[in-house]
Amino acid sequence: MTKARKDQISLSDTQYYHCTSRCVRRAFLCGDDPVTKQNFDHRRDIIEQRILELSTVYAIDILSYAIMSNHLHLVLKISPEKQEKWTDEEVVTHWHSIHFGHEITRKYLKNGKVSDDERALFNQVIAIYRERLGSLSWFMRDLNEYIARLANTEDNCKGHFWEGRYSSQALLDEKALITCMAYVDLNPIRAQEANSLENSNFTSIKRRIAWAKLKKQPFKLLPFIGLKAAENSHGIRFNLIDYLLLVEESGKQLREDKKGHLDPKSNILRTLNLDHNVWLDMMKNFENNFGDRAGSKEELQRYYFAHHFKRRPNVANSLL
Repeated sequence: MTKARKDQISLSDTQYYHCTSRCVRRAFLCGDDPVTKQNFDHRRDIIEQRILELSTVYAIDILSYAIMSNHLHLVLKISPEKQEKWTDEEVVTHWHSIHFGHEITRKYLKNGKVSDDERALFNQVIAIYRERLGSLSWFMRDLNEYIARLANTEDNCKGHFWEGRYSSQALLDEKALITCMAYVDLNPIRAQEANSLENSNFTSIKRRIAWAKLKKQPFKLLPFIGLKAAENSHGIRFNLIDYLLLVEESGKQLREDKKGHLDPKSNILRTLNLDHNVWLDMMKNFENNFGDRAGSKEELQRYYFAHHFKRRPNVANSLL
């Protein structure tokens, strides 16, 4: 039985989630349509721009993404500390940047204030908007509905563009997080849509590489901050170059013309205490090895115990 989304998202367990959405109707609706011979790659560009736009609206960070011909992957971090710090004006500004909003918040933006009689209603609306701006469901809704409406208008049709609701997978520890990020970043190579990371269009890894050449990191993606960063620093607790090298070497294992040996002394694998063969197996088959949640055996057991599960699915599959 399908679980309610609110029961799948638990910030007390993890802030990191892997989300996937797939197209319906004919396959390759975001790429080449074999029937009409039309190319719809421009939709992937629209999706990418929408993802990056939403990262500036929501209290949700983008770690990695891959927009494929008929589906998309996202690795996201819900950051409730962000919207908790936002002032009422910031909450209203964020919400109205992509929504029409409530009459009272539109009035507030115009006049810069509300009357004493309207204060209670205003506070109630602000509380709702603040909660939504930290919601994974609202983030995905504002992504998928926007794309569906554009595609349906272009195709002159009605109905679902996406295959039901999006799927989400909780990433319970750093091992699952880094493995999933690499899995997502390597999707075009795995699908033989690209032969290198720099040619992997519509992916976060291509964007990170382009910015790295300028000795910078893309501000709309959660940055790598290094192992020595303070625990309360906002970012991914590894070195960017180490990650890029790890993904590049891992990608060679997926290509017949570039087979080689993954360096078992990789800084990230050593930090995570992961055997390189285990890493490759988990990275290649990440979605198949895990269900709604991914992590080490210990983290999966802890999760199931805390949530009173009678069964322990996928624990035996976890080699992390």
